[in-house]
Formats: sequence, structure tokens, C-alpha cells
Amino acid sequence: MKELRALGDVELKARIAELGKELMKFGAQVATGTVPKSPGKIRKSRRMVARALTILQERRLKVKE
Repeated sequence: MKELRALGDVELKARIAELGKELMKFGAQVATGTVPKSPGKIRKSRRMVARALTILQERRLKVKE
């Protein structure tokens, strides 16, 4: 979480895009019936995306105040 907070907005958005691509790959593997090498990584990636989006939203709300 600390590493995400240290990133700037642009870097954070790039990280979200990167994780999104990774999740799409995992989704394709699951759809074709292939078992991912590390199923726990799917959950970790989803949570990282959620954390990054939360940090961006917190920053937007602070700016408005």
C-alpha cells in the first residue's frame, strides 16, 4: 500500500492499466479451461487494482475540499 501511495497519479493509472492487462490474460486462461500457474495472483491483482483506484479517489476528494 505504501508503494502505491508513493506513486504519482499518472504512474498509478499506468499501474492500473498494467494490472488490467494481466487480469485479462488470466481471464482468457480461465475461459479456455487452462488452470493458471498461480491462481492466487488473480486475487492479488484484483485487490491491487481496487487499492490503486481507492487511492486515486481519495486524492480527488482531497483536492475538492
